[in-house]
Amino acid sequence: MSSDRRLDAILDRHRRRPQAVLQVLIDIQAAWNHIPAGADMAVAAALDLPLARVRGVIGFYSFLSAEPCGRYRLLFSDDITDRLAGSRELMRELGSRLWLEPDKVSEDGLVSFGTTSCIGLCDQGPALLVNGRAITRLDRQRVRTIAELIRAEASLADWPADFFRVDDNIQRRDLLLGEPPPTDETVETARALGAAAIVERLRRAGLRGRGGAGFPTASKWAACRAASGNRVVVCNADEGEPGAFKDRVLLTRHADLLIAGMCVCALAIGARQGFIYLRGEYRYLQMHLETVLARQRAAGQLGDGFDIALHLGAGAYICGEESALLESLEGKRGIPRSRPPFPVAHGYLGQPTVVDNVETLCAAAWITGHGEAAWRARGTQQSSGTKLLSIAGDCARPGVYEYPFGVTVRQVLADCGASDTLAVQVGGPSGTCIGADGFERRLGFEDLPTAGPFIVFDSRRDPFEIARAYTHFFAHESCGFCTPCRVGTAMLAAVMDKIAAGHGTRHEIDEIGRLDRALRQSAHCGLGRTACNPTLDVLERFRPAFERRLKSLDFEPAFDLDGALASARAMTGRDDAGAHLSEEGR
Repeated sequence: MSSDRRLDAILDRHRRRPQAVLQVLIDIQAAWNHIPAGADMAVAAALDLPLARVRGVIGFYSFLSAEPCGRYRLLFSDDITDRLAGSRELMRELGSRLWLEPDKVSEDGLVSFGTTSCIGLCDQGPALLVNGRAITRLDRQRVRTIAELIRAEASLADWPADFFRVDDNIQRRDLLLGEPPPTDETVETARALGAAAIVERLRRAGLRGRGGAGFPTASKWAACRAASGNRVVVCNADEGEPGAFKDRVLLTRHADLLIAGMCVCALAIGARQGFIYLRGEYRYLQMHLETVLARQRAAGQLGDGFDIALHLGAGAYICGEESALLESLEGKRGIPRSRPPFPVAHGYLGQPTVVDNVETLCAAAWITGHGEAAWRARGTQQSSGTKLLSIAGDCARPGVYEYPFGVTVRQVLADCGASDTLAVQVGGPSGTCIGADGFERRLGFEDLPTAGPFIVFDSRRDPFEIARAYTHFFAHESCGFCTPCRVGTAMLAAVMDKIAAGHGTRHEIDEIGRLDRALRQSAHCGLGRTACNPTLDVLERFRPAFERRLKSLDFEPAFDLDGALASARAMTGRDDAGAHLSEEGR
């Protein structure tokens, strides 16, 4: 393996840098459809890394596999909106046509299929990835055609082009989606302003991070500028929150504006290096982004001494957390760091680093180009400007909507064509679930903060099953670093499964509260600390959805020992009292 020309070419493409180990492994996975035996040792030797580190990276990211995955690897998006649209039934259809079980490889090594977390296509699902390429709007006919194409061993280039069509679905435009400023003029304006004036303009505009936490952007940039070292700007394009896809549209439609925002940030903090961390599920956008970057370099728009590199993720929700993203950017497992120190002082390779998401950087470019007054004219006192929402679920017009902060939930529901709405999940699983009594609430940092997901559920849906799906998501995506999260999220999923199986009691309801307290007090990062949010929200607002499943109000073990003896009683023909375990003897 160490002498394979393809491997040497991959290593050379990434300049044999140790920090590029994840990128090297992603390319190996694409070339061989898995990480072949011996490749890990060859990569470790070529990059002068411990073998354990290379193997640790392979084991951490779900899109990497040390076992063959077949020439066709299909991963169905398992987000709640895909499930409600029939994705699981379509998976079974595909399995029956290929004579294959999920998470298995066909005997001829041709194909495998399984599930993955949300792939950012909730507005046009059910959806899947085939060898990293997105297929949207699945139905039974498309699944039948996919099975036929696989059996015929057709190249993906020969599959129907419409299968791979990803629509932007922009339904409402305002500042960012309406009239973005010319990017070359924006960067020139930033150069004329200078670092201090750029930061002051953002401060007067009141721009806060669009990732959900809402930290003031000007304060972050100023702190990084004040730190000593080779400063770095990182765009967090790892849009992994279930139900989120608005950054996907910005990357597709307004990549120039994003790059202008990164250039503005670089001028403000004095950075010479930039990265776009693109989630693996958006790999199909890689060529588009590289083309935009190449065009801007050729036009001299990046400026002297500043450049931007594209870095791919490989299927790890936790890498949306900024410190885990930096670990991944350095070619490591995406384990969140202990803080302090914060990235603005000690980020990428220990250097001062600004990490902002796509929407925040686009907003910074807009404010630089159009001025703070125009931005302040939208929104509220504490939440200035506009917010992009990813709207999906039970509505007539899913897609991306841009609103001034302060809009009511009820107005959004009316605009997207939602009717008979039971609940809305605002901000994704780690956000807030609200019922009809909360539809007059307003989106904004002073009331309902959100990173963008807005998932609508009508009265046909079961709130318990929605919460249960989210508990399994958190259990699956826990990085496993800390015991409270690794064990606690698994225990929460088990509690929900026990209730679903009809064995729940008051004990399980109380256990959810105990797990929440333990996770909030001891989990290493935000994933664990918010893992119980959707369950607790549903319990508070839709408690009957839980209680009608409870078998009793008393404790009951999940395993029914007497019930397990039923087959033995049938075989022996006994059904007398002596063939049963009494309540007292259990």
